Amino acid sequence: MRLLQNNTRHNRNAEKSNFSSRYFKWILWFSLSFYFFGTFLITHNKPTTSISRSTFSQTKASRALIEESYPNSSLLQHAQNPQDILKRLKVYVYDLPSKYNTDWLSNERCSSHLFASEVAIHKILMNNNDVRTLDPWEADFFYVPVYVSCNFSTINGFPAIGHARSLISSAIQLVSSEFPFWNQSRGSDHVFVASHDFGSCFHTLEDVAVADGVPEFLRNSIILQTFGVKYKHPCQEVENVVIPPYVSPESVRTTLKKSPLNGRRDILAFFRGKMELHPKNVSGRFYSKRVRTQIWQKYGNDRRFYLRRQRYAGYQSEILRSTFCLCPLGWAPWSPRIVESVVLGCVPVIIADDIRLPFPSAVPWAEISLTVAEKDVARLGDILGHVAATNLTSIQRKLWDPNVRNALLFNDPMVEGDATWQIMVALSHKLDRSHKMARSFNQ
Repeated sequence: MRLLQNNTRHNRNAEKSNFSSRYFKWILWFSLSFYFFGTFLITHNKPTTSISRSTFSQTKASRALIEESYPNSSLLQHAQNPQDILKRLKVYVYDLPSKYNTDWLSNERCSSHLFASEVAIHKILMNNNDVRTLDPWEADFFYVPVYVSCNFSTINGFPAIGHARSLISSAIQLVSSEFPFWNQSRGSDHVFVASHDFGSCFHTLEDVAVADGVPEFLRNSIILQTFGVKYKHPCQEVENVVIPPYVSPESVRTTLKKSPLNGRRDILAFFRGKMELHPKNVSGRFYSKRVRTQIWQKYGNDRRFYLRRQRYAGYQSEILRSTFCLCPLGWAPWSPRIVESVVLGCVPVIIADDIRLPFPSAVPWAEISLTVAEKDVARLGDILGHVAATNLTSIQRKLWDPNVRNALLFNDPMVEGDATWQIMVALSHKLDRSHKMARSFNQ
């Protein structure tokens, strides 16, 4: 990595050119502080809140400065005007040594499997001249590209992430020693990807993940992770954005060339994947909480259900023929089947209690999917039959909206509304974590 050699000159020029701006911002800060302090005293003869007057006025002033720098991106306008904020949002991508990322690409699975969003986001940002900045001094956020799900076990072929904590810790030590930005914000404006089972806990089994929790060195940062639940959980006790698991946009386009979304769907309910007849107790837990086993036992001989336990490379063509696609939990609640179902027009049947799904502001999950409680698996046949006879057409019409499909795919280059775009919108809601905003406030 190379630290910019002209930092001193850059700072002198910036100081000179920003003198007037700083003077104006101090006047703005003083005026706003005086105004809100006076308003607070007038309207609050007795204390009704624990927030201090100084914190109150600083918060308002900080917001005013954010709105000054990003005039179309007030906290109330983010959802309405994502294009405006993304025109100004800047992300600096650290140029880490290849051992942290690209060396792992020697295994081609690294950039194509369900955990590959860590690779895709890095590549997309590197190729995006609108969001990416080469000048770290103008960055709102800093992306730290460390691949932790590309180390495939030679024993079972699954990602082995035992090295994740040490690898990320090493990357943080590197950027904090060669650049000033981590130390300035204590990592609050630094972004990482944790695209495996239990996100930033970095373990494939929940009991170990929960015991270890989020590493201390990441607790102040922003984590893009596939794991998310609606209840309190140690593996999401960090600022996080739930992102979709990776599904290759190219594979989806290839499948859709063979048949349209609204083509013939001769399979009512589809599932292909691991379905253990006798699930093994691993660390006190059963795979899928035995849900997949119950599905097989109850519906394995039901002609309405197309259930297969073997791998098949062309399974996307089966999804395209199916009306409902079962998306039961595995070890973790999320599954790439949720994304594949949506982008191929099959109504996802989500069986994972209290799962938190990606990009709810862009994907109307309640309108395009079914949610079945884990305890109600035995009623699946009746539930799907009822929906097929009543409001299936309405669900499919909303499901087949191209904007919905687009929001869950990592296109390269990034296109408006796609998964990387949604991540940038989510980051725009976290500008108060950016040290760039703090610098503006203190100038």
